[in-house]
Order: sequence, then C-alpha cells, then structure tokens
Amino acid sequence: MGTQKRRKIYIFDTTLRDGEQSPGASLTPEEKLKIAKQLEKLNVDVIEAGFPASSAGELEAVRMIARGVRQPVICGLARMIPKDIDTCRKALENAARKRLHVFLATSPIHRQYKLKKSKKEILKVVAEGIRSARKDFRQIEYSPEDAMRTEPEFLAEVVRAAIDSGATSINIPDTVGYTVPQEFSDLIRYLIRKNPDLGDKVVLSVHCHNDLGLATANSLAAVLAGANQVECTINGIGERAGNASLEEIVMAIDTRQDFIDCYTDIRLIEIMKTSRLVSHLTGMVVQPNKAIVGRNAFSHESGIHQDGILKKRQTYEIIDPKKIGLAGTQLILGKLSGRHAFNARVRKLGFHLNKEKLEQAFIRFKELADKKKYVFDEDIEAILEDQLAAVPEIWKLVSLKVQIESGQAARAQVRLSFQDKIQETDSQGDGPVDACYKAIEKIVKSGATLSHYSIQSVTSGKDALGEVVVKLEVRGKEITGHGTSTDIVEASVKAYLFAINKISAQILPIEARPSPV
Repeated sequence: MGTQKRRKIYIFDTTLRDGEQSPGASLTPEEKLKIAKQLEKLNVDVIEAGFPASSAGELEAVRMIARGVRQPVICGLARMIPKDIDTCRKALENAARKRLHVFLATSPIHRQYKLKKSKKEILKVVAEGIRSARKDFRQIEYSPEDAMRTEPEFLAEVVRAAIDSGATSINIPDTVGYTVPQEFSDLIRYLIRKNPDLGDKVVLSVHCHNDLGLATANSLAAVLAGANQVECTINGIGERAGNASLEEIVMAIDTRQDFIDCYTDIRLIEIMKTSRLVSHLTGMVVQPNKAIVGRNAFSHESGIHQDGILKKRQTYEIIDPKKIGLAGTQLILGKLSGRHAFNARVRKLGFHLNKEKLEQAFIRFKELADKKKYVFDEDIEAILEDQLAAVPEIWKLVSLKVQIESGQAARAQVRLSFQDKIQETDSQGDGPVDACYKAIEKIVKSGATLSHYSIQSVTSGKDALGEVVVKLEVRGKEITGHGTSTDIVEASVKAYLFAINKISAQILPIEARPSPV
C-alpha cells in the first residue's frame, strides 16, 4: 500500500497589506518594495502588496512591487465594487503572476449595520462582482468578511456562489479573532462537505486575527481540517492584536511534520533576516519572548537549562536556531547560571584557568551577576584578567561607605581586614575617591603617592562594568593596580588595594605578610 503524499500549504503573506494596518506601521512605496523583495527571498507563494484603491501612494507601491518582484503571485485587495477592481487591474498590469482579492462581509451584524443588505443581495453582489472581474484576472480570491460570525448555512451558500462565478480561492477570515480551534476546524470541515472542491480544485485559505491570542492555533486547526493556504504576516503584525504569525505557522508545520503531515516552500534560513527588516522599517519592536523571532526565543539563563543545552541541545530546544538564520543558541550568563555554562564561556573566550582560579572567578561572576541584569563577555573577560593577574589579598576590603553632601567635602568610611582582624577609619577628601584613598592610607601606612588614575567602561548598558587603573609610587617604584565593579568608587578602592597588595607581596617574605606594610 503506497504512502499518501504530503500536502503543500501555500503561504499568503499579507504583511504589506493587513500588517501595515498596525497603528504606526505605515511604509513608503520604496520600503514596501524592499520588504517585498525579501519576501521573495523567503519564497512565500503570494504577496498581498496592498489595497491600491485606498490612496495614490498605495497604488504606486503595488505597481512597483508588481514590476520588481517576479517569483511570487502579487495580489491586490479590493472591495466588491467596480472602481476598486479596476484600480487593482491597473496596479497589477505588469505583474508576472497576479491575483485579485475581493471581499464582502456576510455576518448578520455587518449585513444589518454596515452594508444594510439582505442575504439575497449579498449573494447577487458576490456573483456579479466575481464574474465581472474574470475578464481581467485568472486568479480571484474571495473573502466573506467576518465569516466566523456568519450563519454556517449562509456562509456555505455564499462560498458556493463565489466558486460558481469563477473564484479560484476562497478565504475564510476570522476577522475579529473570535473563534477557537475546535470551532474553526469544525467550520472548515463543514464547508468542505458542502463544497468538496475546497482544498482541491479551489484553494481553501484561512486568515486569523489574534484578538484572543489564538491566531496561530486557529490557523493550524484549519490546516488539519483541510485548508491548504494560510494568510499571515511577518512578526504577526496587523491591526489590533495582529495576525497569525508567518514564522510560527511555518515552523510549527516544519517542526511537527510527524503530526501535521504537511509542508511549505518557505526558505527557513531567511526567517530571521525578514523579521528584522520588517521590525526595522515599520518601527514595531519584536517582543523579547515572541516565539521563533524574539530575542529570548533561543536564549537560556537558567543553570539547569544551560547545563542541559551544553550536554544535548534538544533537551530544551525543539528548533535548531541555525535553521532560521541565527548563529546559534545563546547562553545568557546571569545570577541563575551555573558552573557548567560559566566554564564553557571561559573556554570559548580563550582563557585557561586551573580549578582553584576558575572557582574564584565563578564566585566573582556570581557576585557581579547579583548586581547586573546581564553579564556580557566583556564583564567575564575583565573578571578573568583580574583572576589571572591576581596577587595575594593581604589587605581585603570589608565595607565601604561614602557620604557626599553639596558644598561639603566628601567623607569615606573604610573597613579593611588584615590577618583576620578588622581595621576601620574614615577620612575627608576633595571627592569620594580621594576620601577613600586617604582613609586607606591611614590604615596601611604605605607612603604611596598616586601618580596616575584612569577610568573607563568595559561593558555596555546602564549597569556597565567600570575599570579603574591606578599607578602608585612607593619607595621609588611605580606599581600598577586595577579594579572592576559596577560601582566606580568601589572599583577605585579595589584598584588601589590591588597595587598595595602587590607592594606587600614584593616587599615582604611570605612568613612576614601578616604584618602591615
């Protein structure tokens, strides 16, 4: 017994028409053409380029796309009126392959309040409009707007009238995002029973909005019920809560071939590039936790998850990020990260530390992660460079308090430990750093003179890690010290103590180090 051939699901991209209806997402004709060319690289089957009758700029944008994009079918939207259909004809006259998409509402609320037409009048307008358009278009798609709130029997009747009049595609839109998966799949099966050509000789399309967050789920339910085209947008943009997301639909079909048993012709590796282009040109930022294309979609911070990913990626990832055009998985190092992820990052950065130094670096990383939202590679490099250049901590900083009042000298209170004993003092200075250094000198009595002080940010963001470099002159020798912290005063104190500890280590024999400098 032969195996059944998998069904192809056609991807009808409406980013440039329905997606552009998102408030604030208006695009110039040139920007629309740029996105259309990227959609061609993505290999969508149909590009709904716009609504030509809505404005002169929209007409020009659709014309530009029809001339400049040759592989996909280029589609224009029109109301079921001669003026709109004629404008679509003009806009698409240079297209290699073209489609007219006409719509007319069918639900009771639209019939009564918007159209003020009876069922009989709706059937007449649909039939006459499609028959008239057949002289200019070989491909005609009809959408009964607000289909989900239309009586099923009347909906099936309208669909039959559209097919008999020459429609080559029937689109069932959930215009206001009202339906749920089971209800939608039941309706699709009912329409196929009433009109067996649907999904076979006539394309059966679905167009779901996301008002209840179910656009992707409803679209996939329709596919499982027999629909063979999905209308969707890049990043799920669209009016109100948006449309079904192209990347979610396509990756669900690809990832769950075992269950859905269908395929698309989308070039998956172009997904991320397309998402970023649309986000950039529309100004609509993709939410970090957005499925497939969100910043966090392939990022892991939990230590348990990072450990699993490092051992076997599939433990916590069902999609290979390289498949959609990303470089790979991101292990975000933060306060929840464990040793496995930290050690892996250390090796990746090219550092080789023994077990003891690695553990010390990990402790410092954890301390930093408690202060910072994100720990960048530069942060880790700064920690590791400190660790590699570590000297015995003869003097250790226990606590630091700085008081600054306008018009008054800064005051610093410093507590240092030496030979397990705490020594504390305070001092005033021209600024917080000067006050700290004077307080330290009261305790260690090194006789050092500060000859150089510099500070720079070594990482990005508001909580950036700052690095301070100091040079101290002691007994004719110049000693360099450096320290890092998200707190600049603390980094300054660490740098000074680093130099002091170098002096102590050089001057004193090991057995003498418990004594002050």
